[in-house]
Amino acid sequence: MAAKLNLDKLDLQIIHEMMETAEISYADLGKKLFVSGGTIHVRIKKLQEFGIVKGTRLNVDLKQLGYDITAFVGIYLEKSSLYDAVAEDLKKIPEIVRLNYITGNYSMFIEIVCKDINQLRFVLHDELQKIKGIERTETFISLEEGFVRNVQVAPKD
Repeated sequence: MAAKLNLDKLDLQIIHEMMETAEISYADLGKKLFVSGGTIHVRIKKLQEFGIVKGTRLNVDLKQLGYDITAFVGIYLEKSSLYDAVAEDLKKIPEIVRLNYITGNYSMFIEIVCKDINQLRFVLHDELQKIKGIERTETFISLEEGFVRNVQVAPKD
C-alpha cells in the first residue's frame, strides 16, 4: 500500500500481546486491553492489510522433532549484483530458514536447520556449492541457542 499507517498505543499493545501469545482469542485480548473483541479484529485486519502483521507462527522445539543441527553460513558472492539471483536459488533449499543480506565480510548470511550432520553436509556440498554466483562459504555450527526473544514494540506503562 502507498499510504503509511500511523500506529497508536493500542495497535502497539495488540502487536506486543500477539507476539507473546498468538493463540489468544480476540475476545480475551480485548478484555485484557479494555476494548471489544470486534475492535481487536478490526485492528488486526488493518495491520494485516498494511503488511505489519504477516500471519502467526507456531513455536516448535525442533530438537524434539529430531532437528539436531543449526548452522549459520556466511556467503561470499562473486559480485554483489548477483544477490537477487542467488537469493532465489537459496529459497529453493528447504533447510534454509533465514537469509539476510548483510554488511561486513560476507555478502549474505543464512541459517540452516538439519536433522543431522549428514544432511548439513549435503546442503553445504551438494546444494550451496552448486549455486552460480557463490564464491565461497564459511560455516558456523551452533552448539546451543541461549535465547530467542521478540522486539519490545509496546511502550512500557
